[in-house]
Amino acid sequence: MTDTLTTNPDQAGDDQQGVRPLHQGGGANQLRVRAYNERLVLSLVRRNAGLSKADIARISGLSAQTVSVIMRALEKDGLLKRGIPVRGKVGKPKVPMALDPDGVYSFGLKIGRRSAELILMDFVGTVRASLKEAYKYPTPNSIRAFVRDSVGKITSELTSNQQSRIAGIGIAAPYELWNWVEEVGAPVQDMNAWREVDLIDTIGSIVPFPVFQQNDATAACGAELVFGGGPNYSDFAYFFIGSFIGGGVVLNQALYAGRTGNAGAFGSMPVSSRSGHPSQLIDQASIFVLEEMLAREGRDPGMLWRDPNYWNDLGKTLDIWISHTARSLAIAITSVCSVIDFEAVIVDGGFPSDVCARIVSATRAAMTELDLQGIARPHVEQGQVGSAARAIGAASLPLFSRYLLDQSVLFKQMQ
Repeated sequence: MTDTLTTNPDQAGDDQQGVRPLHQGGGANQLRVRAYNERLVLSLVRRNAGLSKADIARISGLSAQTVSVIMRALEKDGLLKRGIPVRGKVGKPKVPMALDPDGVYSFGLKIGRRSAELILMDFVGTVRASLKEAYKYPTPNSIRAFVRDSVGKITSELTSNQQSRIAGIGIAAPYELWNWVEEVGAPVQDMNAWREVDLIDTIGSIVPFPVFQQNDATAACGAELVFGGGPNYSDFAYFFIGSFIGGGVVLNQALYAGRTGNAGAFGSMPVSSRSGHPSQLIDQASIFVLEEMLAREGRDPGMLWRDPNYWNDLGKTLDIWISHTARSLAIAITSVCSVIDFEAVIVDGGFPSDVCARIVSATRAAMTELDLQGIARPHVEQGQVGSAARAIGAASLPLFSRYLLDQSVLFKQMQ
């Protein structure tokens, strides 16, 4: 769930922080965009489950009467729920408040170069449903069909009340899907079709609710910031290894998307190849490199995408790929930390958790072999969200646009 969707509290859905503006769909979603103070209360409760009305008034600076009115309205709308009263030594018992998981739902769509995933997520970030499709390469028509069929299948299993609480659909996709055609082995004419496609309009024409879009690696970074190890660090760099490698930047507990929304494009960083020649990180530490290794051995690389949570019997090929990926990551991390003094670097990707753990361990070891003089060694940690990070980050976009606030605003409010 990306906390930096809207920096202006009076404008939901603006083209800020790398998030494309929404396409407002039709009749679904009866819940309105909340007013600023309501969004502030919801955001404080999300970040600090168990706050009472008195706690919220103290932290937010709002009057007790204002908070009481707001919370009654949010309870009535099914967005907040009461916990069990806690009695103190004096005074009335405090009633802890929490977001109601069933208060709002949202869809998250991840479009990758080898697979697509659609999830339905509830208000507290729990994935309620997930559908995936693997392919050799994506085309606009195949993605439209996947979204149409998957949204229809998932919504058919919801009650009418649940359907009315769908806030929208977020899309996480590379900004230029037509790039690196040779690496994925796709026909140039098929991938060039993406040049003429506006994803928000394309998806908005087949779903009846608002649509948002963000770069896939930035969306994954946002998911880690909220649901993973991100809250443990004020500043961190995030690497996500998918078909290609990308990333994100978090500064002062807020996702930094950059001028064009492409901050953290670590795949373009210069490193060296196995032979010592200049190369880019994307050509040395991406899953497509492992694909090529398997193909040269006459093995089916499709297994990597059919189930990204289970890689079996890759043996020594996987060992070699992890070792080389870790060496390239170590060089990239050193470069990144020479520019910004990151406290931590978080690594995740579209593979099983045990594979990620091995990459992180090997990267830490590889960094001990580098000259880090003048650089404070960052903590190198494994991401906690996992292979679904891009879809989860996408699903958060409608929630933060309509019901919650920018993380940096909240951070200042809580000092």
